[in-house]
This record gives sequence, C-alpha cells and structure tokens, in this order.
Amino acid sequence: MTSTLVIGAGVIGAAIALDLQKRGRQVTLVDRAAVGMGASFGNMASIAVTEFMPASRPSVWRQIPGWLLDPEGPISVRPAYMPRLIPWFWRFLMASRPAKLRALESQGAAICERALGDTLALLRELGAEDEITETGCLSLYQNKAEFTADRDHIEILERFGFDHQVLGHSELQALEPEIDPKIGMAVLFPDNRSMKDPHRFVTRIADRFVALGGTIVAGDVVGFDVVDRITGVHMANGRALHADEVVLCAGAHTARLAEFLHEPIPLETERGYHTQIMAPGISLAHSIIWPARAFMVTPTAGGIRIGGTVEMAGLDAAPNWGRAKITVRRAKEALPNLKVEETNEWMGHRPALPDTVPILSASAKTPGVFYATGHGHLGLTNAATTAKLMGQLIAGERPEIDLHPYRINRF
Repeated sequence: MTSTLVIGAGVIGAAIALDLQKRGRQVTLVDRAAVGMGASFGNMASIAVTEFMPASRPSVWRQIPGWLLDPEGPISVRPAYMPRLIPWFWRFLMASRPAKLRALESQGAAICERALGDTLALLRELGAEDEITETGCLSLYQNKAEFTADRDHIEILERFGFDHQVLGHSELQALEPEIDPKIGMAVLFPDNRSMKDPHRFVTRIADRFVALGGTIVAGDVVGFDVVDRITGVHMANGRALHADEVVLCAGAHTARLAEFLHEPIPLETERGYHTQIMAPGISLAHSIIWPARAFMVTPTAGGIRIGGTVEMAGLDAAPNWGRAKITVRRAKEALPNLKVEETNEWMGHRPALPDTVPILSASAKTPGVFYATGHGHLGLTNAATTAKLMGQLIAGERPEIDLHPYRINRF
C-alpha cells in the first residue's frame, strides 16, 4: 500500500488527505499545530466563488501607492520587510500585462466555477449539509461612483457567467434592514455561500479521514529524505516518517518546506485579521462586503466576524492588532446598530502568490513530491475542488482541468 504524507492540516490538507485515503493509500496528515488552527480557523467563512480575479489587475495596483501611504489603508507593509518583497512585487507587476491577466482570469474561474458544487458534495459525504448557508453575499456601494469603480469585477463575472444580481436601495433594505440607508445599492452573489463554522468544517473532514483509517501526527517537519525520489521526512522531535509520496500544503509555511527540497516558491503571507463578536446586537442573513472600505462581515461561529485588509510583514513579526480595529470601525459605518461586545481578535497567514493563482503541481525536481498551495483568500472556497484535482493528479489520472497553468515552475 502506498504511504502518503500530507503536510498541513488546514482545510486544503485535510480535504486532500481524505481524498487520498479513499483512493486506497495509507495517509498520514502532519501539522505543527492542531487540525484547522491556522488560516482555516480564522478565515471569513465564505465560499467566495466570485473572487477569483487577479489582484494584479490595473484597477487594483494603481491604488497601491496611495493605500501604502494611508496608515488605515487596505494594504500595509512593514518598512523593515519591504526589501524582502521587491522580487515578489516585480512578479506581481509582470502579472498585470493584459494578455497575462486574461489567462489568469480563466485559470481562477476554472477552479471557482466548480467550487460550490464540490463543497456541497463534500458536505453531503460528511453528513454536514446544514453547515452551509442558503443565502449569498452582498457587495455594497454607497453610490453609483463606487459601483462604477468596481465595474471591472462585475464585467469579469459576466464574461464567465457567474450569477449575480444588481439591487437598488429598496431591494437591499428589504433583504438586510440593518444596513445603513446611506448605502444606495448592492450586488447579490447568490453562490457565495457561508460556512456556519469554518473550523468545525475542517475538523469534520479530519474526523472522516481518521474514521477511514487515516492517521494524524502533530509535529514540525524539518527535513526530507531523498534518494532518487522522496522516501521520508524528519520531524523536529527526532522522529522519521517513511513516505512514498509527500504533499506539501502547509499554506504560507509551504515556502520554507520547499526550500529544504531546493525548490523555491515566490510565496508570501498576506497576514489577515478578524474580530469575532459574540454579542453583536444585530442579525444578518447574508455576508456583506464593501469594496470601497475593504472589509467583510460574515455571520459565523455563533456570532458575527469582521475581517479584511492585507498586511505584508512575513511569518514571524508580532501582530498589529490595530489592523483588526480598523475593519470594525468601518463595519460600523455600514451597520450602525452593531454592538462590539464579547469579542476576540485573531491574526493568521494567507498564502499569497504574485499572480493570485494557486500551485497545484507535482514537484519539478523531486519525484513523489506534490504541492497544493498559494490559494490566497480562497483556501476554504477551493479546498474541495483542490482535493479532487490533486487526488486525480497523484493517482495518475487525467485531472478534470488542465493543471499545466498551475505548475510550480511557472515563475
């Protein structure tokens, strides 16, 4: 029986481990922390199928200098970390060429158009159909000018056939009366459903994996054994684990693991913050985003979660909790009756590649090694689809979509 190690027990890794275990492999899921305690714990709980657009499109990068100069802007870069980011930002700019953008849009859409259906299928397998909402997400616009500024987003969705509906003021108020009347219009994305508790979703995947004979090991991977191909990994506690195959899907930490195999990846962490409010004093049926204010609000995990913004500061810097407070203040602009009581703040690491498209690939250097990383803000969204595609790739089947554009050595 083939022995497979999956390194990274977030939602991506847990879903891949389950798929491979069902395919008859003996799978061990390895993580430095408990299952689902990284970005999968603190994400915004959204199956955000409409959010595949490259971040390098001109409407975004033209605003970046102004954002960086604004201490409360949607992007923050720690000055000491800026030199490390120069190569990454250069690749980011190279991904903004018109022909490249069109290709990246197609690659993102190819995964996201499958995401909701694959997620629902996984939930049915887990007996957890009630873990996802029936309602979608509302994108808010105070006026026509804000809507026009976000028009490129809508045009991309129209080109690929993603469902959406433009709502006027009265329609928006009928759906969500807690939204401030100054918000003049919205776009409803009905397929951008929300998980009722994203961490519970990951643990249910892991429980199913273990029930089918899978094993979970806690520990930090610090090296690999390679002869002609991968043969095992070394743990920080001195333990060695045999492996015929290794799948690296440790989110933003995957780059450090890839360095052990002399296979560098231009993978950065977009540090994300959230505030979980357990006594918000209001109820919402939909998640909401306000593009001009760069925040998202989702009813999840027994309360209301507010998140957004990006901080580039690496894996090791201490959190800047002021970033979480910015999004709460902005959320109260849209939700004036929101109470900020019984709260906790969280910071986590989103794995970001400069072209916004994940790596779903066999290693270009070491036989038996595979990568699934770089999903950015779409880890939860694309977990079920990623697991299916990686399972097909690792098993030697023809994946449902051509994975050549997602190869590790495309940079």
